[in-house]
This record gives sequence, structure tokens and C-alpha cells, in this order.
Amino acid sequence: MWARHRSQILERVAILEGAASAVTAKTLTEAKREAAQAAAHKLAGTLGMFNLNRGTDLARELELAYSSESALATASGTNLASQTSELRIMIESRHAGTESPASSS
Repeated sequence: MWARHRSQILERVAILEGAASAVTAKTLTEAKREAAQAAAHKLAGTLGMFNLNRGTDLARELELAYSSESALATASGTNLASQTSELRIMIESRHAGTESPASSS
């Protein structure tokens, strides 16, 4: 099941990486902010299915950060990039053939 979802998960991480870069460059558009919020929301749920609890926590934090312009005003691009990088490392390091207990029931 992980292998089937992995590419879509990484696409969502890429959206978050682009958004974090845009925050740093002060070029984040409303559309990119909304896309980042949606990607983080979907990641939180998907990573939870695979018992990646830290990933779910990071995705929820990112979802909150991208939830509105006022919430984003308190977030730094560096912090957003760091959280997103941690997500990518976690996802890429997971062995493609590993199934979580949640997916075996």
C-alpha cells in the first residue's frame, strides 16, 4: 500500500517545499498558500494511515501555518523549510515494501 501512495505523498511534499521557498522569497501567492494548506492537510491524514506520527504532527503544523495569511505572518520560511525537509527525509527513508500494522488489517 505504501508504494502505491508514495509518489503522491512526495508530490505533496514538493508543493510544501515550493511554498516554503516562496515564503522565504516573499513571493507566496494566495493560490500557492491554499495549495500548501491542502497538501499539508492531505499529508496529515495519509501519513497517519502509515503510523508516521511525527510526519502527521509536522503536516498538521504546516497546515496550521498555511491556514491564513495572518497565521503565515508568524512563520519563518526557514522554519517551514526545515519542517518540510524533515517530512521528506522521513518519507524517503521509509522502505517501500514496509506495511504498517494499520494497513494489514
